Amino acid sequence: MPMPDFETLLYSLEDGIATITLNRPERLNAFTTRMMTDLISAFDHTDADDAVGAVVVTGAGRGFCAGADLSAGGATFDRDARREPERLAARVGGVERDGGGRVTLRIFDSLKPVIAAVNGPAVGVGVTMQLAMDIRMASTEARFGFVFARRGITPEAASSWFLPKLVGIPTALEWCYTGRVFPAQEALDKGLVRSLHAPDDLLPAARALAREIIDNTSPVSIALTRQMVWRMAGADHPMEAHRADSRAIQARGPSADAREGVMSFLEKRPPLYSGRVSKDLPDIWPHWRSRDFS
Repeated sequence: MPMPDFETLLYSLEDGIATITLNRPERLNAFTTRMMTDLISAFDHTDADDAVGAVVVTGAGRGFCAGADLSAGGATFDRDARREPERLAARVGGVERDGGGRVTLRIFDSLKPVIAAVNGPAVGVGVTMQLAMDIRMASTEARFGFVFARRGITPEAASSWFLPKLVGIPTALEWCYTGRVFPAQEALDKGLVRSLHAPDDLLPAARALAREIIDNTSPVSIALTRQMVWRMAGADHPMEAHRADSRAIQARGPSADAREGVMSFLEKRPPLYSGRVSKDLPDIWPHWRSRDFS
């Protein structure tokens, strides 16, 4: 597929790893409406490209994302005053959709595993956008902050759903109540990030993890697994998971990938999976309710 070109992102693909780099370094990669639409488009592209086996998201320069761009001053969060075309187009039933939430919900639906390589400060939407990513790895120089109450607003990007699932309700509330910016070590201790790395080692470590996934697993199985785990986080009974598991095993059991997975193990060789997410992904969600915003 042709390489996409974005105004606020850099995009590269190497050996199956797509790297999305937030690219407004002069503003510490502060989030804008344009960045929102670029990120949604980038994940549309990674899903559609069978050459992509995993996605790494990082930031250019010394920051990951400093949160919302505050250059509009006091009107920054006044959506009626700003009236940007992209925002107005997302207005449903008189309510304008939160831009960070549109990004996290798109990442939630990703068919490829997503690794955040948090290279520097990540506050506001800069941290909440990571919550829908599967694995967060951070530089020792990274800092995090759920600063919304200090700006007179509330958590966004569906973080009230994601954050307690990752770190528990007490920690989620403490971070949101205080709005303080905390160091990478605290993020590691509380389970927000998987591991800490020296700045120069962060991207190599993220790519090594992506490489382990790509080299050893079926892309179709990964796409299904990702959606099964994320969607079941909101299920009200394990029977929902049982239904999805049963449909998935029934669909994948006769596949060429399942045969290859067994034979490569028995023959003690690396697997060569032929299944493609773009054409071989079974629908195991006939009972899944609509998630349209209204």
